[in-house]
Amino acid sequence: MLIRTEIGVDAAGIDSLLRRCFPTGAEADLVQRLREDGQLTLGVVATDDEGQVLGYAAFSPVTLQGEDRNWVGLAPLAVEESVRRQGIGKQLLFEGLDTLNEFGYAAVVVLGDPAWYGRYGFEPAARHQLHCPWPGTEAAFQVYKLADDAFVDVSGEVAYSTHFNLNDR
Repeated sequence: MLIRTEIGVDAAGIDSLLRRCFPTGAEADLVQRLREDGQLTLGVVATDDEGQVLGYAAFSPVTLQGEDRNWVGLAPLAVEESVRRQGIGKQLLFEGLDTLNEFGYAAVVVLGDPAWYGRYGFEPAARHQLHCPWPGTEAAFQVYKLADDAFVDVSGEVAYSTHFNLNDR
């Protein structure tokens, strides 16, 4: 298993994986639109020895109260069903966090299972007076600090790219 930053030839494998993991196709379409519009900050893939994509994590820019604070959102994170529960999701997450840290990003937000993400250092965003634009998601909205000053003078709504508009999905 190789965990690395995605390259152009991975696009078809990523699309196929996302369509298998999320049968509505919304996540695959989201990643495609983010990539086409230059809004995909980072994509991390897990590939087998033949280069087949078995896992994927996408990170894209978010704003805080309309301001760019050098934060990103994680979505989607997917692992092929046949290789789940082998730590691939964790490896994708940590590779992404390490890479983002190296490039000077300040924080990562995610809308996901608090028990799973909490194991890896994510904490409730509400603890920092942060919320996402979608009602009813407060418990699942979490944040991970990459920079020491990430939470200085922060509060309010974290906005994702318009491609995340749930009405379009």
